[in-house]
Amino acid sequence: MQAGDWSFPTVIRFGPGRIAELPEVLALLRIERPLLVTDEGLAPLPMVADIVGQLERAGIDARLYGEVQGNPTASNVQGGLELLRGEDRDGVIALGGGSALDAGKTIAMMARQQRPLWEYVDGDDAWMHVDPKAIAPVVAIPTTAGTGSEVGRAAVILDEEAHQKKIVWHPGMLPKMVISDPQLTIGLPPNITAWTGIDAMVHAIEAVCSPAYHPMAEGIGIEAIRRVARWLPAAVADGTDIEARGNMLVAASMGATAFQKGLGSVHSISHVVGAFYNTHHGLTNAVVLPFGLTQNLSACADKLAHLAAVLNLEERSAGGFIDYIYALREQLGIPGSLSDIGVDDARAEEIGRLAFDDPSTPSNARPVDAQDLERLFLAAQSGDPGRL
Repeated sequence: MQAGDWSFPTVIRFGPGRIAELPEVLALLRIERPLLVTDEGLAPLPMVADIVGQLERAGIDARLYGEVQGNPTASNVQGGLELLRGEDRDGVIALGGGSALDAGKTIAMMARQQRPLWEYVDGDDAWMHVDPKAIAPVVAIPTTAGTGSEVGRAAVILDEEAHQKKIVWHPGMLPKMVISDPQLTIGLPPNITAWTGIDAMVHAIEAVCSPAYHPMAEGIGIEAIRRVARWLPAAVADGTDIEARGNMLVAASMGATAFQKGLGSVHSISHVVGAFYNTHHGLTNAVVLPFGLTQNLSACADKLAHLAAVLNLEERSAGGFIDYIYALREQLGIPGSLSDIGVDDARAEEIGRLAFDDPSTPSNARPVDAQDLERLFLAAQSGDPGRL
């Protein structure tokens, strides 16, 4: 597999084995005392110990913070922030999947801010209250191919008291450098590979379907979809396939770059369901996706038909593309309904209402109200598109 050095949308060092360059990257950014942020599942693994040892041998004083949950919370951020401030850390290494990357970026953004976290939640002019000079530099190292958070300027953090996932956004949250090493994803189990990979595809599909005018993002999204379709089944079937792993890392970064154009109702529902039921974000997106596309069909049929042509499907129509999504889910072992992953319908009205307030909703393919989103949830919960 070819390696590459890219400077879009930030500086990216891509290729197998490039984790060896971490000390050099830190030196370039003048980070001498980094806080290494990762999740509680990854923290005890040999991969993390190897990276900590690599830094020690290079004379870098790194501190490990490995308490980030699968759906990162404000308390996770606060725990890391107390270490960063208390030990006068001068940068963050965010290592892991979307949860660790989001938490790490948020800890770095909050490094020297004077206001509490929730005053920086995306909306209106909240981002203008952030002091850019008070943001610590971040090196992002993805170990899953899904969220693409390594190239994002936002983070999704769970407000445990409000039971809401909230988006914190600022241009300065974009990591200064990314090490994208497919060897770090080799140990990912098939189910997590599938769930995160579908997440990358959902990002790209919703971005393409968004009515916003952003041809560059749309083009990147289409290529991300093509790569996921080509390489995700291979990565799930053989987790050691470095070519498949590398292409999925690229696709994930492309999907996150594409959604500068916007997301949509699939994410609106997934954010709320994840907050209430602590479901895996990528898996939730994968379950909701075909129902969201069906509900939005009147607004995005031409785009879905184009995607069917890009993927060279036998049926080159919007319906053919949705059928492909159902078939892909089955191939990857994705459940057919939210009820299959422990989500009941007791809070359907509340989920619809909160999803309507989600920042992803305004860029949905077509305008929707809370009742539309309640119906979308009920269809996904039951696995019955007839409830749309």
